[in-house]
Amino acid sequence: MNITLELLMWIAVAVLTHIGVYIFVSRKRPRLIVGRHVVITGGSKGIGLRLAAECAMKGANVTIIARDEKMLNGAVALMEVIRQVPDQKFQYRCLDIASSYEEVARALAEIEGSFGDIYMLINCAGMAICGAFEEVSVADARKLMEVNYFGTYNCTRYVLPKMKKAHEGIIVITASLAALFGIYGYGPYAASKFALRGMAETIAMESRHLGVSVTLALPSDTDTPGFENEEKTKPKETKIISGGGGLAQAEQVAKQILDDALKGNFISVLGTESWILALLGGGLFRWGGLLQNLLHAVILGPLRIAFCFMHLHFERIIKKCAKEKVD
Repeated sequence: MNITLELLMWIAVAVLTHIGVYIFVSRKRPRLIVGRHVVITGGSKGIGLRLAAECAMKGANVTIIARDEKMLNGAVALMEVIRQVPDQKFQYRCLDIASSYEEVARALAEIEGSFGDIYMLINCAGMAICGAFEEVSVADARKLMEVNYFGTYNCTRYVLPKMKKAHEGIIVITASLAALFGIYGYGPYAASKFALRGMAETIAMESRHLGVSVTLALPSDTDTPGFENEEKTKPKETKIISGGGGLAQAEQVAKQILDDALKGNFISVLGTESWILALLGGGLFRWGGLLQNLLHAVILGPLRIAFCFMHLHFERIIKKCAKEKVD
């Protein structure tokens, strides 16, 4: 009996040791971007600005793109302060990435002319307009798609074939947890983010074998100027439903996105709640290795049941708010 128990213990130790060694060996090591050209859209404020700072601290040559020249100047000044090496280069470009593809492609070609080929593109520009579906104007709904989707499409469309040809490159597409499931008040906004999710999954499948890495960032509510503006149009129901997740800090979100992108992870989320939502809402996502997927398979069932009750909770909130409006 004692011999059998001891044998089982040694087997368990051996199995756990092998698992530990496997995890350590297969652990992804981040790629270096020292001296590489990184382009960040929406890089003058919020998450984009923090990403620009993080890339600068890792020794990259950084180009930031936005529309406000004053804020772009300030962002470049910040990167100059945290410069890592004397020959590191920073620049900005005033550009409306939602304009025609030809205009965006021409601007990116000029940017490459001075800083070299783009090794990493971080699509971070975006906007949010909230409201019940029929209350968001047709013009605003179109604007959301143009800025959030076509702005990202234009930049990605330019760099992707060049990266494929070079057999290297990193593309980050910043969507939102709103790309996982629809929430009251996020109709047209969520549609634009769902579109980004579809684009990211597609180009990841098309380009992975050619050495191009794609990361889909799914940040939750984050303390940024964009979030402050979003709050102005957000219905009460939306604030209650989304407010339970708290407010992330832009610096934390930026660090997580960059870390995941440099490690080649397809999904980038910050925090347990976001991870659970991504797991439930992205059942077909390409996650990590075998052990991670086995863990997902075990916990998905119970989580699915839990979120059935969560949806009922959301419905109660909406009904209560509707009753208050009538009263």
